[in-house]
Amino acid sequence: MRWSGRTGASRSWTSTASAWTRCWSRACRPEASIPWPFPFLNRKTEMKFPPMYRSMTALDTVQHRELRVSQAAATLDNAKDLNAVFLNVVEFADACREFAIVFVRTGEGKDGKPAPVAPLAVLGLNQGENLFLKDGQWQGEYAPAYLRRYPFCMARLEAGSDRLAVCVDDSWSGFSTTEGERLFDDKGEPTEFTKGLVTFLESFETESDRTQQACNEMDEAGLFEEMRFEAQVGDGPKIEVTGFLAVNHEKLMALPDDKVLAFHRNGLLQLVEMHRLSLANMSRLAAKRNKL
Repeated sequence: MRWSGRTGASRSWTSTASAWTRCWSRACRPEASIPWPFPFLNRKTEMKFPPMYRSMTALDTVQHRELRVSQAAATLDNAKDLNAVFLNVVEFADACREFAIVFVRTGEGKDGKPAPVAPLAVLGLNQGENLFLKDGQWQGEYAPAYLRRYPFCMARLEAGSDRLAVCVDDSWSGFSTTEGERLFDDKGEPTEFTKGLVTFLESFETESDRTQQACNEMDEAGLFEEMRFEAQVGDGPKIEVTGFLAVNHEKLMALPDDKVLAFHRNGLLQLVEMHRLSLANMSRLAAKRNKL
C-alpha cells in the first residue's frame, strides 16, 4: 500500500527522546469519528483499538530508529474481517463507482442530540466478510484512505489533550529492520518518506473534520432515515442488512429553496447524489458474493 492523499495540510512536529509528536492548535476531533465497522457487528464488544489495528504505539525516535517499511511484504490481512470501512467525503467520487456508501450513527449522543453520523464504504454483506480482499491483497480499483493509512494513524496522547501522536501498529507484517524505507535517519530525524506519511495522515484528519461537518449539516436538515437491504445469494438464505442510514429522496425534495441553494453551493447536493447512486452497488456486492 502506498500512502498518498488528495490534499495536503500544514504541519509542525516536535522530536523528543520519548515520542515523536505533533501539536494541534485546535481540539482533537471526537472519538466518534472512528466508527464501528458496520452496524450489524456486535456493538457491545469492547474495542481497545480502531478497527483493523491490533496495537497502537506512538512512533518513537529511539524505539523505532531502525524500523523500515517494506512495501513488498505489506498485506491487509487485518482488514479481512471488515465488512465496511470509514470513508471521507472527498473520496465519494472514486468510491461511489465501486462501493455502496451508507451512513451510521457512531458513539452516543450528547445534550439530547443524536449520535453523530459517519459515512462507510460497504465491503461485505455479512459480519466478518470482506469481499475486496484475497490473500491479504486488495482486489478493488479504489482503496479507501482508511486502509491506505494503515499501519499508521494519529491518536490522542492522553484523554482531553489536543496533542496528537503518529501511532503505529507494531504487529504489521510489512515492517523490517533490513529492507524498505527507513522512518528515521541515523540522527533520529524523520526521513522524507516519513514526512510524506505525516502529510497524508494530517490530510486524513483534516478531511475527517470536513466529513463530520458535512454529515452534521445533512443530519440537521433531517435527510437521513433508516434503511434495509435484502438479497438472495444462490440457494442460500436471504441476506438482510439493516441498521444503516441513507438520504431519503422525499425529504431531500422537500427542502426549502434557500437550503437547496446552500447545499448546492457548498457541494452537499453533489455528495448526496453520489451517495444515492452508490446504493446500486449493494446488489452488485451480492452478485459478487454469489460468484464465490
